[in-house]
This record gives sequence, C-alpha cells and structure tokens, in this order.
Amino acid sequence: MPFLTQPPDPRPRKPASSVPAGACDCHFHLFGPTQRYAFDPASPYISADALPETYFELQQVLELSRGVLINGGAYGRDYTHLVDTLRSFPDRLRGIVLPPEEMSTDEIRRLDTLGVCGMRFISERRHGKLPRLSPDLARRAFDAAQWQVHFYPAGDLEAMAPQLLALPNTIVLDHFGGIDADIANPPGLKALLSLLDTGRVWVKLSGPMRCTREDYPYAKVTPLARRLVEHAPQRLIWGSDWPHVNMNDRAMPNDGDLLELLAGWAPHPAVRASILAGNPATLFGF
Repeated sequence: MPFLTQPPDPRPRKPASSVPAGACDCHFHLFGPTQRYAFDPASPYISADALPETYFELQQVLELSRGVLINGGAYGRDYTHLVDTLRSFPDRLRGIVLPPEEMSTDEIRRLDTLGVCGMRFISERRHGKLPRLSPDLARRAFDAAQWQVHFYPAGDLEAMAPQLLALPNTIVLDHFGGIDADIANPPGLKALLSLLDTGRVWVKLSGPMRCTREDYPYAKVTPLARRLVEHAPQRLIWGSDWPHVNMNDRAMPNDGDLLELLAGWAPHPAVRASILAGNPATLFGF
C-alpha cells in the first residue's frame, strides 16, 4: 500500500538575499489533479495535489521565473502529466522525463519540440523500478535531439563515472551527486570534482535533505556545497526539490529558507547569480 507523502510548507518565506532576474529552479516535481492523473501502482508513495498554480505562487514569493520540471517518480515512466504541463507553460518550463526503455527516436523528437531536454536515470542502489542507466537509450536521445542525461547516484559515483563519461550526452548529477554528507571525507567526492573538471558534467545544488539525516539548515552539507562552489561554480545549478516527497519522518523545510541557504554556500552575489540564472540559461537554453 503506497503512503501519502507529507505536503510542503504552504507558507514559503521570502529569502533575505537578492535573487537575479531569470532565476531558475532546476529540479522540482508536480502532481495532480489526482482525478485526472493516476499514480503508478508500483510507486511506494502518492502525493496530494502539487499543482502548477501552487508552484508558480511559490516562485513568485521566491522571485524565480523559470523551472525545470522533473517527471515525478510516483508516475513511474508515464510522462503524460509532464507533457500536459509543458504544453500549458511552454515559455517558462523545460522538462526531464523518466523514459521507458522502448522510447523511439520519433517520440524523442516529438517531446523535444514540447520543451523536454533530457532523461533521468536512477542508481541501481536505490529502491523502486525507476529507470536505470541505459547507454543505448541515452545515445539514441543524444543522436535524435542532443538530450542531456540526469543521473541520481547513491554512493556509487566513482564506479559509475566511466559509464557516464562514455556517453555523448551532457551529464547532470542530481542532489550534490548523491554524496553522503554525514560521512567525513565522503566517498565519491574526489570523483565528483574530477567529473566537474571534464567540462561535460553539471551538478545540482538541490535536495540537501537527501544528503544528510540532519534537519534544516543541514549543516553537514555546507562544507560540501562550498567545496563545489569553490571548485567549479560555472557548472552548478540550484533546485528546490519541491514538494519534497518522502519526508514523512523528517521536518519539512520552508522553501524560502532552502533558497536562502545558497547565500551561505555561495556568498559572492555574482557567483550566486550565475548559479541561479546564467548557468541554467546556458544549460537548458532559456
């Protein structure tokens, strides 16, 4: 029986730090209306409605104007919801799908015209039946539309690095590359920095709660974030991970506070502006 995931904080606070024009949330999900879009029966969770209208109200408070919608895992590999949303907001959003293995070249090209620019794969170490890295599918997507590959590691980044670099695609790593910030000198950090050095890999400063069991302000993530900002700020992007699914045993963060964390990770305003606006514009073609 799937569980109902805890909803996000309905009263986001305005961040104290300035937000540049064109700021982009590069990792968020949407769900519902539930009577129209069915959840995958294999999903371990379901979500109350997290609608575009609610999300855009959040963006207004945070002074964001663009977003990259990641197909919600609760829908499995069915991306109908994502496609319908992109059709409704073509100038404001880009999309990343959880692809079925049999996705055709024609389908990739059709989705590309709607604003889909990549596909997401999940480490085999993570539970569930979401897509695992498929080199054949990734190459097909690159050849058809030069799509990106978004990958969510699980402590296996060092082992996966050669497979990722063997792909022709631009690689985007979710949630700090899946580094476990609760571990001193975490495994995978050296590989993460080396991947950034290739110039082909980008990292999302998103989901700090996915990197530690601590609650906000996720203090153990701060040294990791600052190390990445110091090392390769030109290939970092930021994401809210709204509506923060699978947090039922955790304190739900306020989204304004999450955005404000970036000011501590990247205190220089010009660097922060690049992470929030310039880098996403380059990566996603806004």
